[in-house]
Amino acid sequence: MGKRVLLIEDEPNIIEAIGFILSRDGWTVHTHQDGQTAMAKVLALPPDMIILDVMLPGRSGFDILRELRSTDVTKDIPVMMLTARGQDKDRDLALRLGANHFMTKPFSNSDVRDYVRAMMDT
Repeated sequence: MGKRVLLIEDEPNIIEAIGFILSRDGWTVHTHQDGQTAMAKVLALPPDMIILDVMLPGRSGFDILRELRSTDVTKDIPVMMLTARGQDKDRDLALRLGANHFMTKPFSNSDVRDYVRAMMDT
């Protein structure tokens, strides 16, 4: 496979878990922990897919998603949103802003792997 995933997440245990799941499945996983500088990271080396936390230091994942979708270089990159807040309004906002998938924490390892595989095959 060899595709690159950028994980924008500030919780070390989530970074470790997703990094392990996807690396073991053949993905190259890059990570970033700060919402304020996330777009610079994306633009420096645009990934094939982004996994984006909603609650980040410096800037929310919703704001980052809004900018991703309004920037030519990033508008078509698949984005899976992650959040500990599984409320319908958060899911609706993420999908309205252009997220391809919305997943709540805690998540199962196989669900993350399967959704990434499915998103990258489309």
